[in-house]
Amino acid sequence: MDHRHLLPNEIDLLVDGEAGFGVAPLRAHLAECGDCRARYDELRIVAESLEALPHFTPSLRFADTVMREVQVVEPWHVALTEGARRLVPRSTPMRVLAGAGAGAAALAISGSAAWLAFRGDLAGWVVNLFVDRTRQTIVTGAGEVASSALGADATSALASGGLATLAISTVVLAAAAAGAVLGFRRLAATARAARG
Repeated sequence: MDHRHLLPNEIDLLVDGEAGFGVAPLRAHLAECGDCRARYDELRIVAESLEALPHFTPSLRFADTVMREVQVVEPWHVALTEGARRLVPRSTPMRVLAGAGAGAAALAISGSAAWLAFRGDLAGWVVNLFVDRTRQTIVTGAGEVASSALGADATSALASGGLATLAISTVVLAAAAAGAVLGFRRLAATARAARG
């Protein structure tokens, strides 16, 4: 026999009491090598202790309890397929009714899209109406903000005075804001120095 020690899986074969081709040389090495015999004896004691423990059967709900805590990640395509499968009715009459409803909805949407495609002037009018309403809302909102910030008199002066008045008002408003920020910083520094 060669002078190498037994590998862990070879010792496991002997502890398990395996029989067959290749086990006899392992037993022969075990009889000659004290180190391997000591490891075999230690493992045998552990195996016998485990066998002496009482055997029990887990409850029937054990697997359900464990799996409830396990988060299973399923691919997006599987989740999508399962979601679609849940939406399909199980009975044949309901499937026919759902198919007819889906077909009618598809026909209505397709017909509307085709009608709009051939009526480009109507589509253009709807887009222009949307753009005009959006622009009007933005201008009205900006006017209300300017009226709140500058006052009603300044807003009417802006409306009549034009761009120059707007520029002057913006500079005055920015200077006032900067002055307020600097004043608050100075006040905070003074308060900090008084506490320190």
